[in-house]
Parts: sequence; C-alpha cells; structure tokens
Amino acid sequence: MTRRLPDLEAWAIFAKVAETGSFARAAQELGLANPTVSKAIARLEARMGVTLLNRTSRRLALTEGGRAVLPRAARLLREGEAAEDEAKEQSAVPRGRVRISAPVSFGIGYMAAILPTFMDAYPEVTLDLALSDRHVDLVAGGFDLALRIARLEDSSLVARRLCTVRLLLVASPGYWDRAGRPTHPAQLARHRALAYSGAANPGVWRLTHPQFGEETITPSVGLWADNADVLTPALLAGQGVAMQPEFLVWRELRAGTLEVAMPDWAAPVLALHLVMPPSTLRPLRVQAVIDHLALALAKAPWALS
Repeated sequence: MTRRLPDLEAWAIFAKVAETGSFARAAQELGLANPTVSKAIARLEARMGVTLLNRTSRRLALTEGGRAVLPRAARLLREGEAAEDEAKEQSAVPRGRVRISAPVSFGIGYMAAILPTFMDAYPEVTLDLALSDRHVDLVAGGFDLALRIARLEDSSLVARRLCTVRLLLVASPGYWDRAGRPTHPAQLARHRALAYSGAANPGVWRLTHPQFGEETITPSVGLWADNADVLTPALLAGQGVAMQPEFLVWRELRAGTLEVAMPDWAAPVLALHLVMPPSTLRPLRVQAVIDHLALALAKAPWALS
C-alpha cells in the first residue's frame, strides 16, 4: 500500500496557529489568507480523523490530540524555515523574528543590557524575548533558543555552556551579628530562611565540604518567592538568610551590604547555558543572536574585578 506524501504545509500552518493562538495572526505571519489557514487545519483533521483544535468565537485551544502532535509539527516548521535560510546566499542579511526564553531576573539584569548592541548591528532582526523562570518547551512553544541557569539533564536539546553560576549563602552583616554566624550547616536550623520557590528542590539546601562531606538542610522559611529578586530587599533589611545566585548579589557583596556565610561549604555549582531545539540547521538570524549572546555572556560580569 502506497502512503500519501505528508501534508507538510498544513502541519507547518498548524504549528504556527498553535504558536500564535490565532488563525488570523498565523495567517498574517505566514502571509496567507485566513481561509487558507482554516482549510489547512480542516484538511489535517479530516486526514487524521481527530480534532486538533477547539475553537470558539473567543478562544482557541489545543485538544489532547493536538498537544500530542504539536512538537513534531513545530519541528517541521522550524526545520523548513531553517532549510530555506540555509539555501540562501551566505552573504544574505539576517532578518526575521527570533524568539528567546530567559529567566526573569537574568533577563532584566543582563539580557536587557546587551540587546541594544545586537539591534544596532542587525536592524532587520526582530527579537521576541519571553521572561519566565519556568522551563518552557522550546519546540512546542516555538522558541529558537533559551538561556537556562541549571545543571542540565540529558535531553534532545542542544546546549552550549557559557559560564559558571555559584549559589551563595548570604545575609546582611546586621542579621549575622544578631542571629550568629553559622560554622556548620546544622546550625542553620535556628535561622530564618528566605527561599526561592522555583528551585529544583525548593526550601532544601545541599552543602558540601572538602573534608566533612555533604549536609542537607531544610530551614524554616519566613518568605517564599517565585522570583529571587524579591528576596533581596528582605535580605538587606536583615530579615533572614537566602541561597542566592552570585549574579544577583555580587554588587551587594562588594559593597558589604551582604555577607557570605561558611565559604568553605559550597552549594552545587550551576551553569549558564544557551539551549536550542535539536536541529543542525540554524537560520542566519538565530545564529547571529547565538553568537552575540555567547560573546557578551561568556565572561560573567559578576566574576570580573
């Protein structure tokens, strides 16, 4: 039995509709008429025998079947776009939209400062930056790349390590004077913690010592926040102790308004990574962004003297 050629155009249109959340916006971005987009989705649904999208006059939502096939459809769309860009002359000017995901604090504190130079160098590239501390699905979400601060697990994604990110146990000197400076992790049980709820193990601190091994602590938490920046004012006000990434507190550490406790005890080291969907083809616009970010972030500003 001969199989029909897959309806690649319809799958790409479906991926764009899911990405934009709208038939009209998908048609606009693809340069197609609205009826063409609707017919492509209807054609797919008829061919597959399943409903991919539930649509009303007010909202559009993926069905269970639609969510199941979206990652592959999104990959088809990105691969097709990349193949077309690859086929163009290498001297072509990068142009088009690049979607980037980044953590909130890092995006505001560092990404925002380095984007203007890229925009000046590549005026025909449109940057679409989405800030979230959640690990978004790059393929299903239609992202070209993401910045992630983590110890990456094995996955099909392509990752490029940029620099190390240390986690430091910090509080204000006034807090340490009042509550006492710990010399062993077990002493943290009597301290009040300010905790980042977006951590891999929220409220659990793991510290290691080259001589005394590893200790795991679950301190009493006085403030939870899903954004680590929120903890800084409470730290400076002497309200507790927090495990903060170095890039958030290096200025306060140099100014003396925050102080590291137990420097011989270290939390697991993280790293800043550029993460990309699994593809060997990168549109010129995406590669330009990757190169720019890698150059700008390879030398961590918080580690410079």
